[in-house]
Amino acid sequence: MIFNFGSINIDHTYRVAYFVRPGETLESNEYSVGLGGKGVNQSLAIARAKGAVSHWGCVSSVDAWVVPELESAGVGVQDVELTAEPSGHAIIQIDARGENAILLFSGANHGFTPERMKALVAQTTPGDTMLIQNECNGLDQLIPLAVSHGCKVVFNPAPMTSGVSSLPLDQCKLLFFNRTEAATLLEMPLESSASDLLRRFNETLGSVEVVLTLGGEGAWYQYNSEAYFQPALKVQAIDTTAAGDTFVGYFLAARQAGLEPPQCLQRATAAAALAVQRRGAASSIPMAEEVDRLMCQQEAL
Repeated sequence: MIFNFGSINIDHTYRVAYFVRPGETLESNEYSVGLGGKGVNQSLAIARAKGAVSHWGCVSSVDAWVVPELESAGVGVQDVELTAEPSGHAIIQIDARGENAILLFSGANHGFTPERMKALVAQTTPGDTMLIQNECNGLDQLIPLAVSHGCKVVFNPAPMTSGVSSLPLDQCKLLFFNRTEAATLLEMPLESSASDLLRRFNETLGSVEVVLTLGGEGAWYQYNSEAYFQPALKVQAIDTTAAGDTFVGYFLAARQAGLEPPQCLQRATAAAALAVQRRGAASSIPMAEEVDRLMCQQEAL
């Protein structure tokens, strides 16, 4: 089972010609409200990929509609807590190229107490996977607690903050980074090559599996001396929101199903290619059957 200690956000998305500049008032061409947050997106991706996932999160009782929406998608919701605090939310700008800029408010996502975390981890059994991102509080306590219970901790440290470097990353089983997150953590130039970033990861983290995503270039998997590369599919991106979360969720579901790292990379890459061709966050995450069809089409080329 994958237990996802993850954020639940309400996304407010604005389509604009370009990202608003300081002191400027910019008209939006389109506005929508939907379910998002890196945690929820990754849970939905795992479920839509036919993986088994239970979400641990907090959301305002005002936004209780989130719970049945997750449940109908196949996500376990028995540990989604309704609170009096405002929900986490994001203000998302999508420009004409499909790139995004996001302003995040943590809200209820930072409402986890040590007692609550202990009660959640107590439900796990050795060998379970604990998936976390960097949008909820208490990760410095949660990681060693989960490891002590025999969980395999998978961490996607996004959004990247200065506090990530102080977390016990060497206790994690698997880490997901994009190029910017990797360079920031490793204190390397943003233009560093993938090979240089991966070499530094080996030097600093030792026997921790790393997946490095490179957007339109593709993605790498590395574990000690083992490394695999998967090129990205050439598609026209409309909206890159949740593409990385789609990748993470599909990779983990494929891993849960027993696939080897190269196959996990291939399936995750195909899912992300579908996601960037659609608008929205949770709404852009494809179903497993769609990914199957795309992979069959690619094999036929």
